[in-house]
Amino acid sequence: MNRRHVALGAMLTALALVIPLYFGFLRVVIPPFFTATLASHVPSMLAMFISPVVAGAVGAGSALGFFVVLGPVIGLRASIHIIFGVFGAILYQRGMKPWLVLVLMLPVHALGEALVVWPFVPTLRDAFLITGVGTALHHIMDSFITLAVFGIVVKLLGERAFGAAGTTKGPAG
Repeated sequence: MNRRHVALGAMLTALALVIPLYFGFLRVVIPPFFTATLASHVPSMLAMFISPVVAGAVGAGSALGFFVVLGPVIGLRASIHIIFGVFGAILYQRGMKPWLVLVLMLPVHALGEALVVWPFVPTLRDAFLITGVGTALHHIMDSFITLAVFGIVVKLLGERAFGAAGTTKGPAG
């Protein structure tokens, strides 16, 4: 890991912590354990375009932020950001286009969060319909934001701004 990765990882981790701590007004809550804070996945998703280590660290920061603000079950849900971030970063390093990485990580993300809450909710419906589908919709919204930010940064600073290993030409690939 180089200095650029450390600096970008630190900034994205800080953002991943700040979003749940200070942007609660962007949060939708459906009891018992579904929350969606707009843009909360963006730091983890952007980190996938840097490296697996950075993606894991930013995902851990995100989980910590949600643990502090919304408690252990939501913090555990957010720990899935580590998993989908690392796997997504590996796919990106292998040359996969950013949009495809985000599409392929959607089921990992949604099913992962549904499985995490399953022991804590009264029915399978609550886990998979509310949390799984809700997470999938939230992932889609945050993917669009991520691709827009990624595209802007790549156009302004070039792909090296991310230290990316993939062979993309912006958000469309």
